[in-house]
Amino acid sequence: MKISILDKAGKETGKEVELSDAVFGIEPNDHAIYLDVKRYLAAQRQGTHKSKEKSEITGSTRKLKKQKGTGTARAGSIKSPVFRGGGRVFGPRPRNYDIKLNQKVKALARKSALSYKLKSNDVVALEAVNFSAPKTKEFKSLLEGLSFADSKTLFVLSEDNNNFYLSARNLQKVKVSTVSLLNTYDILNANKVIFLEGSVEKLEELLVK
Repeated sequence: MKISILDKAGKETGKEVELSDAVFGIEPNDHAIYLDVKRYLAAQRQGTHKSKEKSEITGSTRKLKKQKGTGTARAGSIKSPVFRGGGRVFGPRPRNYDIKLNQKVKALARKSALSYKLKSNDVVALEAVNFSAPKTKEFKSLLEGLSFADSKTLFVLSEDNNNFYLSARNLQKVKVSTVSLLNTYDILNANKVIFLEGSVEKLEELLVK
């Protein structure tokens, strides 16, 4: 399938880009999408949560009261979890939430997400855009020209472009990614996926092996 390449004003340039059916035209696999989104969200967790257990609490080890004859339960330490300020039972410990997923499943998930976006006409091709310096105002003008100012947009670049990234960094609804860092969650989370010239070919090289 071919789609027209737009200019900064949102008008067709007369050029087209061919979208491979092997990437943008497959039968979407919902389970692969679920697994890859789950993996991505799990990886965002820091896993630094920690609470002190009984052995880590600072406090006296003196026996609080005699063993028998008080009419109440035995108590051997102020650090016991049953007392205020005591240790916590089975509290959270630092851990890694990463989920292992095969490369082929990740690739299938991305192709499935892109196929969904193309079916809903949310894939856009844009001519090469270069910023001489980081300018958020110019980037906002670009979005207005494309009529995407109120939409969540994902810009996909073929390679790193620092000025492009810095120009979009302060815009809440804009995400910039390179082909190599493109993930399923970002694709599905965006209303429009915008590929700059050259990025589609590089993505197809990466996903079609």
